[in-house]
Amino acid sequence: MLLKIPTILSKNQVQQCRERLYATAWIDGDITAGYQSSKTKNNLQLPEESEACRQLGDTILEALAIHDLFISAALPLKIFPPLFNCYQSGQAFGAHIDNAIRRVPRTPVKVRTDISMTLFLTDPDKYDGGELIIEDTYGSHKVKLAAGDMVLYPSTSLHHVTPVTRGHRLASFFWLQSLVASGEKRRLLFDMDRTIQSLRTHIGDSSEIIQLTGLYHNLLRHWSQT
Repeated sequence: MLLKIPTILSKNQVQQCRERLYATAWIDGDITAGYQSSKTKNNLQLPEESEACRQLGDTILEALAIHDLFISAALPLKIFPPLFNCYQSGQAFGAHIDNAIRRVPRTPVKVRTDISMTLFLTDPDKYDGGELIIEDTYGSHKVKLAAGDMVLYPSTSLHHVTPVTRGHRLASFFWLQSLVASGEKRRLLFDMDRTIQSLRTHIGDSSEIIQLTGLYHNLLRHWSQT
């Protein structure tokens, strides 16, 4: 499931993030690339161990923890701490699929990458190129969102970032392991949850809504992996 989620960060939060990123030293993005990705990756990245990366990542995680649409779609179990990259002066990232397993630095924690996320931190009119192209069975999807918005998509997807030919593109990227490993089952649960929420808004907590809610939780209990 490919899903665009608006307003993960407010305009004020985005501005604070950009100011912090502008004031921080960057390194070659190859540091987090796998063997195949390193052949096609050309960007800058904030050092994972830097205080700026940790603090800005915490800001994003705090925002996600209270974002109902994100939680409904992703059903997060473990989240790899957010990273930050910058594309400029023709930099791009060729076609690749994200690594299946990511180990959180300086910890024994391993995260199976079920879902990949890109949170845009630069408005699309400030740079040319830099589209995230995601391939699935329905074709190619071009993603270039407003600053503060995020796209969520299966980590099994082939994807790439087109060259940035004007300005620069700042973004946060990270992955999560879901409570439900199957993308098809996550989509069914997401559709059911959003339908229940819509019905509840229109008719309140009827006996049928209560039964549907129970069915949702029983399916989640049956399909979840903890």
